[in-house]
Amino acid sequence: MFLADLARSFKRPVTIDFVRYSSYRNGTAPVGPPICELKPRRVSGRHVLIVEDIIDTGETLHALRNYLATLNPQTLRTVCLLDKPTRRRRHVPVEFVGFTIEDVFVVGYGLDQADQYRNLPHVLALR
Repeated sequence: MFLADLARSFKRPVTIDFVRYSSYRNGTAPVGPPICELKPRRVSGRHVLIVEDIIDTGETLHALRNYLATLNPQTLRTVCLLDKPTRRRRHVPVEFVGFTIEDVFVVGYGLDQADQYRNLPHVLALR
């Protein structure tokens, strides 16, 4: 949902591609190293903006940035809706941050817990 709203705000044409990295599987805590399940098509020579819903430990973004860097983008930047810096294990550059939040598990607005709650129109803390 964040990507859709962000894409509508751009005034010039953009190409959107999807990459799927997963650390959480079905839980509320990372269970291992990020696994790349879907890779982008074209990166070389392009300006690449990674759009993240939430950055937690930084492990997934770190793995993704390292992978994309091997594909020779002209620029590589990251935007995230939510940032949890207190959980960070890996320093990762994030050029644009919507909101910084405390260490709570959140759902809604595209964020899920075991594929549930993505459809909520707002972000809520899961208890």
